[in-house]
Amino acid sequence: MTGMDARDTELKKELNASLQARRELGEEYESALVDSFLEKVDQRIDGAVERRVRRQMAEQQMVVARGSRSPKPTDSFGERFGFGIVSLVLAIPLSGIGGGVAHLPGLLVAWAGIVGVNVVQAARTHPDLFRRRRSRKDGDWED
Repeated sequence: MTGMDARDTELKKELNASLQARRELGEEYESALVDSFLEKVDQRIDGAVERRVRRQMAEQQMVVARGSRSPKPTDSFGERFGFGIVSLVLAIPLSGIGGGVAHLPGLLVAWAGIVGVNVVQAARTHPDLFRRRRSRKDGDWED
C-alpha cells in the first residue's frame, strides 16, 4: 500500500467513525462531528499543499542556482483533477451547512466560495486563461 493509499484509508476510517458517532450521539452533535472531520480533511490538504510548495521552492532554487531564467510549471493533470475532486467533495458538507443554516442565501454563498476558489486556482495555474487579445489585422482572437 502506498502512502497516498494509507492516507485515503485513514480518512475513510475517520469518516466512518464520525458517521458512527453521529448515529450514537444523535443530531445535536452533528455540527461538532462535521467540524471535527472537516478539520482533519483541512489538515490533510494543508500537509499536501505544504509538501507541494516545498517541492516547488526547491525546484526554483535549483533553477536559480543553475542560472536558468524560470522554472518549468509543475502543474499536471493529476493536480488539477485532484483539486477539482477535493473541491467537489468539500462542496457537499459546505452546501449542507450553508443551506441548513441560512437556507438559499447560505447555499448561494457556499457555492460562490467554491466557484471563487476554483476560478483563483484556474487563474493561478493558467495565467493567460482570462486574458483576451485581439489580432491587429482582422480582430480574430489570438491564443
